Amino acid sequence: MSTAQAIAAVTAALKDVLSNGLVEQKLAAGLGNVTVSTLPPGRVDSQGGGEANQLNLFLYRVELNTATRNVGPPGRGAVGRRVTNLPLALDLHYLLTAYGAEELHGEILLGHGMKLLHETPVLTREVLRRALAPPAAAAPEPGIPGRRPLFNAELAEQMEP
Repeated sequence: MSTAQAIAAVTAALKDVLSNGLVEQKLAAGLGNVTVSTLPPGRVDSQGGGEANQLNLFLYRVELNTATRNVGPPGRGAVGRRVTNLPLALDLHYLLTAYGAEELHGEILLGHGMKLLHETPVLTREVLRRALAPPAAAAPEPGIPGRRPLFNAELAEQMEP
């Protein structure tokens, strides 16, 4: 069972998929420095001095997963009292936007981002563990207090990633 940090952990893992994929594709050689953020669209600094190439991943909708909503009744103890709840299965919907420093750079970034997400249809346990590594192994990002709370989200231990 995941913790309340599971939603943030999924977003962090997707951000890592995008960041690592852009580095592996050596996209910076052609476009310059590229950053990946997870901000609300209104908070994205698309101007950035006119020099920013950026992908932004925004969680815009969360809904109950209808396929697993009624998997079975909650667990009951010997006297009929409920001892467990049904799992809270969610569908997370993201908006991926791209901003380019020059004409068509945004479209190139968006194409690479969509390709990376298409090639990673499932966040495997290994991807989740690497993205949510303990604070000693993961360098904190500027302006973010680190991923310490996400390490204990237990997302990689889920029955179905």
